[in-house]
Amino acid sequence: MSVLPQHKYPLRSLNHVHSCLRRCTVVLRVTCSATTKPRLNQSQQVIEPRFEKSPDQLVSPASPPLLNDPSLQSTWSQRVWSASGCATVMFSLAKAIVGAASSHVWLEPVLAGYVGYLLADLGSGVYHWGIDNYGDASTPVFGAQIEAFQGHHKWPWTITRRQFANNLHALARAITFSVLPIDLLCNDPIVHGFVALCSGCIMFSQQFHAWAHGTKSKLPPLVVALQDVGVLVSRSQHSAHHRPPYNNNYCIVSGVWNQFLDKHKVFEALEMVLFFRLGVRPRSWSEPSMEWIEDTETASQVAVQ
Repeated sequence: MSVLPQHKYPLRSLNHVHSCLRRCTVVLRVTCSATTKPRLNQSQQVIEPRFEKSPDQLVSPASPPLLNDPSLQSTWSQRVWSASGCATVMFSLAKAIVGAASSHVWLEPVLAGYVGYLLADLGSGVYHWGIDNYGDASTPVFGAQIEAFQGHHKWPWTITRRQFANNLHALARAITFSVLPIDLLCNDPIVHGFVALCSGCIMFSQQFHAWAHGTKSKLPPLVVALQDVGVLVSRSQHSAHHRPPYNNNYCIVSGVWNQFLDKHKVFEALEMVLFFRLGVRPRSWSEPSMEWIEDTETASQVAVQ
């Protein structure tokens, strides 16, 4: 009885060697035929990406702009569009002033301008809410802006690095095409009072937005004063938009509409309508992902600011 185990284990070991050789042969055969691109099984398809990318990269593949990144610098085409937008707005404002002076009617153009200022803030909030909650980079027309605003939640401090024309050129282009025909065809000072203030505030809303992310000590004193009195959106008010649940304080011109819209849950009502009509869920209904959680600046980035 004691002899059988002695023969048994060597035989098992030999079989084990042969099986190992067979498995090794299979492995070598797969390796040699890798150039023929064999179809991967399901386990390989799941495991391989884990070695190529970290979990954080899989959630948020984008990365913040580098210091002195060319994407934050103004190009000549951006400067031209920003200049043309400013020119059309100033021309409309000049026609409003000249028309009011010649007709000796000042109250109506001033009131029209004030209404334009209020509607610009409301419009900025509606637009901001829409691109924050719906669509993605592949959305026609608005895809680039949607991607930019969603990336802004991840790295909000980058907006303070953008040069003036780089920040405004997209809105300036839209203002040029929409306001220029009014400048050429209309001479009513009331219309121009409304158009000049509304279009001007819309075009500069991104600059107001950048100032809302700025440090008080580094902002121009006039800007700080206008923020403190509520003419421009304040830093404290807009900072609430970048804290969970990320579904309030959308307006970025003066912020005068934010309290009303949030208190009466206007955007939440619109989200319910869109959901029941179209079956589309807004991003604000989901738990914030890594794309929404703010990354802080590094020490070197703070030093450059």
